[in-house]
Amino acid sequence: MSSAKSQWIASPIPGVERKILDRVGDEVARATSLVRYAPGSSFSEHTHSGGEEFIVLEGVFQDEHGDYPAGTYVRNPIGTRHVPRSDRGCVIFVKLWQFDPADRVQIYCDLYSHHMEQSDRGIDRAQLHQFGDEVVSFERWQSGLSYLIGDPCGAEVFVLEGSIAVDGCELGRWDWFRVPPGDSVEAKAGLDGAALWLKSGHLCSTTIPG
Repeated sequence: MSSAKSQWIASPIPGVERKILDRVGDEVARATSLVRYAPGSSFSEHTHSGGEEFIVLEGVFQDEHGDYPAGTYVRNPIGTRHVPRSDRGCVIFVKLWQFDPADRVQIYCDLYSHHMEQSDRGIDRAQLHQFGDEVVSFERWQSGLSYLIGDPCGAEVFVLEGSIAVDGCELGRWDWFRVPPGDSVEAKAGLDGAALWLKSGHLCSTTIPG
């Protein structure tokens, strides 16, 4: 799905807008979104009843635990609490209610300083997290590289830099797509290569609020 074609929508919190990429539910929902904080905006304190996972794309995201600049990947398991804000403004890619209840690992890491393993296929890969069948990674693909993406329990990709072509459609910076469980698609990196966040093996066990 191309995020460039989506419109920013005001959230119930002043100064916070969203682009909805996928959503099941009402205000409390299993959701995948881009969220933009205006400078000085904040959310009230809340508990992650379904877990929260996000990447800071621009600016600096903040809460009472610290500052998270662009490139930070965060996993907040079910039951964690915080008061999110951004003094200078930021944009994040965020996923809600997509945690295995037994996964209690909390993660804060810099994608771009993470150690990456090189392969002879033209992919540099850093595994960020694994729990059960779920695998999360940060990857860099060389220009023109083709790779089959799919998993018995689904997969999804978020483009951080560069571009990839999928089923004749070009997906660029901040675009996202999902592959349903059991399916697969061939993705090809563009002329400048691609930096991607990938997640697989998780769609069979995601829950819906309520």
